[in-house]
Amino acid sequence: MIWFVLTFMCLYGAMHALIYRGVEPLLRGKRYLPMTSRVWMGLMVVAPVVVRLLDRHGHPEVARYLAWIGYSWMGLAFLAFSMLLPLLCWDLLTLTLHKLKPTLPRLTVHSPTCATIVVVCTLGMGMYGFYEAAYLRVERIILVSDTLPPGSPPIRLAQVSDLHLGLLHREKALTPVITILQRLQPDLLVVTGDMVDAQLDHLNGLSDMWRSIDPPLGKFAITGNHEVYAGLQASLDFLQRSGFTLLRNKAVPIGDLLLLAGVDDPAASHRRNESFPLFGQDAKRFKILLKHRPVVTPEHIGSFDLQLSGHTHRGQIFPFNLLTHLAYPMQNGLYQLPGGGILYASRGTGSWGPPMRIGAPPEITLFEIVPALEP
Repeated sequence: MIWFVLTFMCLYGAMHALIYRGVEPLLRGKRYLPMTSRVWMGLMVVAPVVVRLLDRHGHPEVARYLAWIGYSWMGLAFLAFSMLLPLLCWDLLTLTLHKLKPTLPRLTVHSPTCATIVVVCTLGMGMYGFYEAAYLRVERIILVSDTLPPGSPPIRLAQVSDLHLGLLHREKALTPVITILQRLQPDLLVVTGDMVDAQLDHLNGLSDMWRSIDPPLGKFAITGNHEVYAGLQASLDFLQRSGFTLLRNKAVPIGDLLLLAGVDDPAASHRRNESFPLFGQDAKRFKILLKHRPVVTPEHIGSFDLQLSGHTHRGQIFPFNLLTHLAYPMQNGLYQLPGGGILYASRGTGSWGPPMRIGAPPEITLFEIVPALEP
């Protein structure tokens, strides 16, 4: 753990060093601004660690206020860094060319004008990011299945993923989710991991809110990596108190038409190769697999009709989605799988870290599974 903290602080500190360099033209000649800026950035680098320590030692309200400041700043810092890194590369390129051939002009972008543009764009995008994170959408998807008997009623399934309830997100974050689910009235509710974040001392009363949702076909949940970070047993207890049935590497029949399976996230599972069978040969049921990360295990290809996943948040803040795409190419929406079946990757219902989203609005997904028309 200590190595993770040190690595994080080194990387986060290097990010702030680049940001300071980028805005330094605006600080020149100001009496107190340079030192004030360095002190502020130093405080923000250590803020995530201080938040954990304050919360762990019985100061949750102070930790929460500092978390809102520190994580909001983290989002703004990432946006500024994303714009300043290409500008630094340009400056290094022009400097190298100028040294190789002094007659070439030095076309630097390290100037007050460029710094002002970066600051204005960062603030503008940050304000939009707060708005987008608070605008919860319902994505409606219709799936036609030959498995369901002709004439059978549609099955309405709601997916919630990556809420990250904890220190930052509590009743205010869960209330719109409950309200929308009560309005949608799904037949079945599933949570595909990361319901909770790293602190579970702030969830009093949230189980009661979840118990107000009681779909006729039940509600089911699987583990994500953050259930492990928060304490696996405590996370499982919270999900069970909330009325969820846990699917941990097993499948259960749902009524006469569905077969629902769930697997542990690799962070929680000892069976990391996931080579165990999930479904039998029952061709009369529509098979749904709940798996936190949007990765299809080779052994499972062709064994399910629909895999529901989350985890990536589609990067949450552009352009971070470009990096998450490298690890998870299927990170946003529906994907037809070559071996049969469909994968759906949710953008997530909440947010982690910075309470903002850009290019990845939060969602509750409502699937309507309908039988194919009779020939």
